[in-house]
Amino acid sequence: MRDIGHFIGGKNVAGTSGRSADVLMPMDGTVQGKVALASKEEMRAAVENAKAAQPGWAATNPQRRARVLMKFLDLVQQEYDSLAELLAREHGKTVPDAKGDIQRGLEVVEFCIGAPHLLKGEFTDGAGPGIDVYSMRQPLGVVAGITPFNFPAMIPLWKIAPAISAGNAFILKPSERDPGVPMRIAELFIEAGLPEGILNVVNGDKEAVDAILDDPDIKAVGFVGSTPIAEYIYSRGCAAGKRVQCFGGAKNHMIIMPDADMEQTVDALIGAGYGSAGERCMAISVAVPVGQQTADRLVEALIPRVESLKVGPSTDPSADFGPLVTQQALDRVKGYVDLGVEEGAQLVVDGRDFKMQGYENGYYMGGCLFDNVTPDMRIYKEEIFGPVLSVVRADTYEDALKLPTEHEYGNGVAIFTRDGDAARDFASRVQVGMVGVNVPIPVPIAYYTFGGWKGSSFGDLNQHGPDAFRFYTKTKTITSRWPSGVKEGAEFVIPTMN
Repeated sequence: MRDIGHFIGGKNVAGTSGRSADVLMPMDGTVQGKVALASKEEMRAAVENAKAAQPGWAATNPQRRARVLMKFLDLVQQEYDSLAELLAREHGKTVPDAKGDIQRGLEVVEFCIGAPHLLKGEFTDGAGPGIDVYSMRQPLGVVAGITPFNFPAMIPLWKIAPAISAGNAFILKPSERDPGVPMRIAELFIEAGLPEGILNVVNGDKEAVDAILDDPDIKAVGFVGSTPIAEYIYSRGCAAGKRVQCFGGAKNHMIIMPDADMEQTVDALIGAGYGSAGERCMAISVAVPVGQQTADRLVEALIPRVESLKVGPSTDPSADFGPLVTQQALDRVKGYVDLGVEEGAQLVVDGRDFKMQGYENGYYMGGCLFDNVTPDMRIYKEEIFGPVLSVVRADTYEDALKLPTEHEYGNGVAIFTRDGDAARDFASRVQVGMVGVNVPIPVPIAYYTFGGWKGSSFGDLNQHGPDAFRFYTKTKTITSRWPSGVKEGAEFVIPTMN
């Protein structure tokens, strides 16, 4: 039984609040550890530690900060397998999927090694008579991230890497469901040469979140999770005068045109819909075939593929996906399937009764497939976050385009087609933040930004890419003139370039 505390000031410290939560092993339902839940006083101690360390780190030149990230990448590569196994044990996703989780985080770290270039300001020589104007990017100070259970390596790294490479100190509040990997990431950063106090991990629940939002020394907060919590964090953080970016729920559609390669489409849907048991904010949960013939072909091809999905423990390398993260998550997803049946959708593949032999207490569920789902149903409107795919039939392309455009969420969307004109029109007109053309999960590469629209995102700047450095820095502009040859005397009009 592991006891997980916090990581403050460059070392592991025990929790002192007297509160803790179980860290479960989803594949068999056993308790594998206890994680401390921080009090406001413990959060404040981490902030004070970060605040004391940050000025020295900000004074370190960006190239030397980037070298810490380079060393960190080397250290992670040495522990890649053990990190993936730890992640899989706590989250439930398969080990190969866990490795993908880590890798997508490392790609952002790689991008942030370019901090010396990304932090460069602008310079204009001779903007006026004897006047030069230049700008510089400076760190905010102490910043924080609140990250979800479903990507315990990737999303913390999306937050940590740009924040610290820009010269900030960072407070991470990861999910209490799978805290092991975030804690190890902090240890590896210290081994890579990060000064003590620049990265602190404070485990906790709502009390820790509220402590972050209310602390006057935390200047910015990034969050990923559900939309109701995103709205709460965004409003409370902004009211406290913080810079806030929050990413919420999703209902990602895939439009299937009549000319689409059906084999390619079904392969894409199976992976994007059921990978990681559907516990991805970019999972495809709605398939929209255009035309009844296309719909019939799609459903006919999907049924045997969904029925043959291999569900297994996280340690099974041949499993397509593993268990859900908790019993509560499993019950919630099954409840949505029950609701869909009540609403009149046609459940053509039912995975609710799946049991894993030898792992009867694990949180397993087979793949579910609904046909004839309509936009008025809750299983269409709400995020299910499980291995459930809904088919919504559209008569025309315009009907299909309307569905993701008018949906409450606007995270990701995809279109599968051989028609370049249709793809180009769709990408231009659909009201969704990230679009895939024959790409089922359109997560941008690290040097572009990640972010949805509408109810999926709150704030002006996205994650990773150039937006990350804009979010974690403030711009200072200097107008400079030296006295040689300067006309003397007071001027009472606003300065201009005339």
